[in-house]
Amino acid sequence: MARMLRTRAKEYIDYILTKICYTMKRLNGNVTLITGGGKGIGYGLAEAFAEQGSNLVITGRTESRLLAAKEKLEQKYGVEVLPIVADGANEEAIKVVVAKTIEKFGKLNTLVNNAQVSKSGTPLVEHTKEDFDLAIYSGLYAAFFYMRECFPYLKQSKGSVINFASGAGLFGKLGQSSYAAAKEGIRGMSRVAAAEWGPDGVRVNVICPLAMTESLEQWKENYPELFQKTIQGIPLGRFADPKQDIGRVAVFLASEDASYVTGETITLQGGSGLRP
Repeated sequence: MARMLRTRAKEYIDYILTKICYTMKRLNGNVTLITGGGKGIGYGLAEAFAEQGSNLVITGRTESRLLAAKEKLEQKYGVEVLPIVADGANEEAIKVVVAKTIEKFGKLNTLVNNAQVSKSGTPLVEHTKEDFDLAIYSGLYAAFFYMRECFPYLKQSKGSVINFASGAGLFGKLGQSSYAAAKEGIRGMSRVAAAEWGPDGVRVNVICPLAMTESLEQWKENYPELFQKTIQGIPLGRFADPKQDIGRVAVFLASEDASYVTGETITLQGGSGLRP
């Protein structure tokens, strides 16, 4: 009898603790759409949002990677994940992504425009129009398409947009002309959207991260001396962790704790983005 009582008491305590942990999560029941959510910074973002109870829609161009991410996220965090193969440069594909999101979840709380493709490490005079188109369509146009299509649902939820820009544009990094152009375009568009959508209760902010990504790896290969100089110029002495350092700030921006924050650019660059 005593053993049975102890077992039941333990089960009850575990149940209460589970309930407490659930209610303490910032984004319980929310729905977050993350572009490029199957790898790199995007996957780190997905982990951070899932950890706080948000269901996810993750997009990308490789189905196997998205399905693997879905399995890991659902098993680890107990949220629902909808993976959708989509090219951000394709306007009609983005309409399908948003439609499937609403069909599945019935709402949208946060849009995170993270995906971007570019020809990093190529000097401006060696860029072709096709190189520039790659960056502009996969970055600036994709963010525009997603923002426009998601707005009606973000207005309903009083939600938020988190767009990703880059120090490449802020500080003029060598070999990043098309990438920087796309990212600075996103920053400008974000500030306008913050002003236009503020009366509707929709917030729009920008994160400029410094994390080891595929593009940064390419930049490292093309400009090794500049890469080492960059590392030495980071006061914290390291690149950001996609989940811990970037994802958690994104969660903050999506949460009620940031309800008065909009139109801002936040540099997550370990101190290397210090500006007056």
